[in-house]
Amino acid sequence: MSTLNVALLQMTACGHDQEANRSKGEAFCRRAKQMGADIALFPEMWNIGYSFPDKSLPDGVERWVAQAVSAEDGFVRSFRELAAELSMAIGVTYLEKWPGRPRNTLALFDRRGAPALTYAKVHTCEWDAEAALKPGDGFHTCTLDTAQGPVQVGAMICYDREQPESARVLMLQGAEIILVPNACELEPNRVAQLMTRAYENMLGVATTNYAAPQENGHSVAFDGIAFPHNHNTRDHLIIEAGEAEGVYLAPFDLAAMREYRGREVWGDTYRRPRHYGLLTSNEVHEPFVRGDATR
Repeated sequence: MSTLNVALLQMTACGHDQEANRSKGEAFCRRAKQMGADIALFPEMWNIGYSFPDKSLPDGVERWVAQAVSAEDGFVRSFRELAAELSMAIGVTYLEKWPGRPRNTLALFDRRGAPALTYAKVHTCEWDAEAALKPGDGFHTCTLDTAQGPVQVGAMICYDREQPESARVLMLQGAEIILVPNACELEPNRVAQLMTRAYENMLGVATTNYAAPQENGHSVAFDGIAFPHNHNTRDHLIIEAGEAEGVYLAPFDLAAMREYRGREVWGDTYRRPRHYGLLTSNEVHEPFVRGDATR
């Protein structure tokens, strides 16, 4: 009974039609529950299908900002109520209404419909359309009440994956599993990043991407157990989807993961943080200086 099932809801969006996206998301959540999921995870910014302002329109930015919703609005509230109805945690993503600029946000509701975690993407893609977003204020974890007992869960979104510090900070906060909504091509290099984040922090990583043709699917999960007791290397891939829409179940063996974390050498065991001061410096040196980057 220590297997935690995370359902990766790999879908294509109905454009920026929030009601259509809400209805489709609900149907996929119900399928996930029937398959035995403990947590259902959406791809990135699901309420508007990861869409951005149409700058060819004079009021394109204003129209886009008007699509942002708060945690109390109907779109998000419907998934909070659905989590309680299905007795299944739901991690739903949305363009969040926020002072100044909207945020790219995940809200995780537990199986009773109570808010467990709200996380806004920290590493926004400032060189691209995401410059219109306000970055989040930090990385957070929660103790998620599940049918398998309490589990420490954290979150990062898409480009957060590219920065090793994201997963490292979550591990240091106690995360056992990181939920990763995504909206870009999951090609071999990005999949390898996710594998590495799981490996080097000895934790689970569950990533949901948009299906083709919106993106290329390949939603993926790793459990971080790279060296079992026989010391032979192990492929710790749990599941990797193809390109098609579907609900893909990632089973995490919590007992095995916890046993592994209690005896192996990665994570926080042998770090030397006194030598890492440069990691918190705001200075940027060539060849990495970019005019549109902020700290």
